[in-house]
Amino acid sequence: MKTPVPFVRPNRDFVTTIREDGSRLFLHPADVRGLFTQARRWSGWLLIAIYLSLPWIPVGGHPAVFLDIADRRFHLFGFTLAFQDTWLMFFGITGLGFGLFFITALLGRLWCGWACPQTVFLEHVYRRVERWLEGDAVRRRQLDAQPWTALKIIRRGGKQVIFFVLSAVIAHLFLAYYVSITELWTMMSDAPATHWAAFVFVFIFTSILYFNFAWFREQLCIVICPYGRLQSALIDDHSLVIGYDATRGEPRGKLGTPDAGACIDCNRCVQVCPTGIDIRQGLQLECIGCAACVDACDEVMDKVHRPQGLVRYDSLAGFAGGRTRWLRPRTIVYAVLLMVGATVAVWALSTVRPANLAITRLTGAPYFVTDDVVRNQFLVRIVNKTDHAARFVITLPGAPAALMRTGLDEGVELAPLAEDVRSLVLQMPRSHYEGGFVLTVRLADEAGTFSLERTAQFVGPDKELLDEDAREKKEQHP
Repeated sequence: MKTPVPFVRPNRDFVTTIREDGSRLFLHPADVRGLFTQARRWSGWLLIAIYLSLPWIPVGGHPAVFLDIADRRFHLFGFTLAFQDTWLMFFGITGLGFGLFFITALLGRLWCGWACPQTVFLEHVYRRVERWLEGDAVRRRQLDAQPWTALKIIRRGGKQVIFFVLSAVIAHLFLAYYVSITELWTMMSDAPATHWAAFVFVFIFTSILYFNFAWFREQLCIVICPYGRLQSALIDDHSLVIGYDATRGEPRGKLGTPDAGACIDCNRCVQVCPTGIDIRQGLQLECIGCAACVDACDEVMDKVHRPQGLVRYDSLAGFAGGRTRWLRPRTIVYAVLLMVGATVAVWALSTVRPANLAITRLTGAPYFVTDDVVRNQFLVRIVNKTDHAARFVITLPGAPAALMRTGLDEGVELAPLAEDVRSLVLQMPRSHYEGGFVLTVRLADEAGTFSLERTAQFVGPDKELLDEDAREKKEQHP
């Protein structure tokens, strides 16, 4: 029987999960109970339930969240955006960015420990399966040290099979956000060659998820994710973080040690850490703010009849004996930017219409003059952005009464997400022509539930030149 891997005391100068020879040290975080652990578990299960259920919940005839790439439509809780409205994604992306900046400046890495999909699925799904099959942290380390027996093969092999199935389920549900549940079931029922692109995507995505959650794990947070490195620029001494009260805890010593601080150096906070750090060494890049060390330390403090809070949520200013300032320039600026962005986003969403209208002048001469009229020619492009057929009507409100129009007189019938380009010829009798003017082109549905307006410039020659030309022709042909 191999010797179990000894306890490795973390050092903030190097990554705990990498040994001196460069090999990987696999972590087996110990189980922990407590207020934060229970709250984080419930919030994690809630997030997972939301992720799994959104493609199944119909809202307005479509799934609650359905990013229909094939038909260029995005259905979000009953609100439909056409492909032409993808510019609104700018507000979503920047809103997430400023929201994350604000939350980090205020509450530290709350996102990482409580809501990041990496943490949620790893801690509340994959590691739960691992604990169920292989036992607690001590038993898992003992299993690592054991030779490959039939029982070890069954346990490890069964775990890997379950991991792969879970990864496949997550990957399929992810695809459902883009193709819908019904279409996903059709793809799964047919031969892989029938929908080879979707099959390849699911296989690759499943493999990536399996590799990540079965082997890579905390290395994604430490090596790949840039958020931990950004935190040094986003937080300050008044941001809420998880830390160790060195004033109260030092010097460390076992129970009964004279003049020792509150910390009994049991290393329980290290044993439960999912990234293998020692929070007593200060705030570190690897800390994801999961609060496992808080519950672990509070549990130990209860057992030794000492006050809780040796490891706790607080600001660096609070740990130093000062007062945390929640309102400060950093949080105020982030909050203002977030509110401004939200206001502009609401306004932008209010401008979304179920159709699109564009007017361009026909190539060639900007206008034509005959003996009777001045003529302008336009191309009108109409797009139906809804998921049902619609009939649209073009009107020219406020146009001069003498203006004659050819084209789009009877309206346009368009299929869902269809578009049509029609010619619109406008003619002004020379006797009523007073020079160029701006006209309004209005697009409305037949029921009159919405309208959309664009402006166009009716151009022509200078009226004095036109009148002089008319006089010359009259003199030539009396």
